[in-house]
Amino acid sequence: MRVGRRIWGAVRRIDVVLTHTETRRTLGLECKFQRELGTAEEKIPSTIQDIAAWPIRGLVVFSGEGFTPNMRSFLIASGKAIELDDLREWLILYFGLPEAEATSASEDGQKDR
Repeated sequence: MRVGRRIWGAVRRIDVVLTHTETRRTLGLECKFQRELGTAEEKIPSTIQDIAAWPIRGLVVFSGEGFTPNMRSFLIASGKAIELDDLREWLILYFGLPEAEATSASEDGQKDR
C-alpha cells in the first residue's frame, strides 16, 4: 500500500496492512528476510524510523539467518520489530483476540482478524 514519500522522494509503501473487522484497529507490517549476511540489514534502522511517519501503527517482521545477533537485539529492543516465529502471539495480544478464536480461524484456513 502506498503511503506518501520518504525524505529523499522515494515512494513509501507498507508491505501488509491488517485491520480487525470489528474494532477497525489497524497495523502495518514491513517484512524483512535475509538469508545470508549482507548489507540489507544496514537499511533496517531507517525502516524503524520510517514507520514513525506512517499514518497507522507499524511493525517490522523479520526472519532469516542473515541477521547478526547485534541487529536482532537492536530490532527487538526497538519495540518496533518482532521475529516471524513470534508474530502470531503478538498479533493475538495486539488485536485482543482470544486464543481459541485465533486457533479456530487458522484451522479453518481463514485469515485471523
